Amino acid sequence: MKLLLNALIKYIAGFILIAALLFLPAGTFKYTNGWLFIGLLFIPMLILGVVLLLKAPGLLQKRLNAKEKQDTQKGIVAFSALIFLVGFILAGLDFRFAWTKIPLPIVIAGAVILLASYALYGVVMKQNEYLSRIIEVQEGQKVIDTGLYGIVRHPMYTATIFLFLSIPIVLSSWVSLAVFALYPVVIVVRVLNEEKVLAEGLPGYVEYMKKVKYRLIPFVW
Repeated sequence: MKLLLNALIKYIAGFILIAALLFLPAGTFKYTNGWLFIGLLFIPMLILGVVLLLKAPGLLQKRLNAKEKQDTQKGIVAFSALIFLVGFILAGLDFRFAWTKIPLPIVIAGAVILLASYALYGVVMKQNEYLSRIIEVQEGQKVIDTGLYGIVRHPMYTATIFLFLSIPIVLSSWVSLAVFALYPVVIVVRVLNEEKVLAEGLPGYVEYMKKVKYRLIPFVW
């Protein structure tokens, strides 16, 4: 019940926060793309949360803990939060003042990418029981080198990059996309720091890095 209550509080708080960041700058609730994004984000999130609560409550607990211990990662998280804050506000303002508009076919493609990214995210969570939101080496943790982890070393970050880059497209805002485009840079910095921590504290990770050469995208990086 404590885990359920914690998850519900964060879910509702997240909904209210994002709605406020979108609709207050937009000056109206008639921001169709804003509602589209909220639906695409929070309905799958609810489904995934229920599945985790029933099937893997320990993993859900890890995903709810976002308090980083390292100063480097605290800075990365803070900058990521700033990107989202500014990106959502600009999307609302973009709608209000009609600065830019993304064509409907591209918006639909963005929605498909967002859902596909969420599905990929779910697969990653199924394949890695140690998937925490903070950078740490857990007690008894082992290197996962099968499934998606046999293709790239950080498939979760791959999923989040596509997911977050699709957000401003769904919101129909080129202005917002310019801000969210900074997110992959943040992820690169996070990955480099995380790999340093894992190489130093997780047995077998150095060998895994030699086995799986690509971090995020096969044949790219």
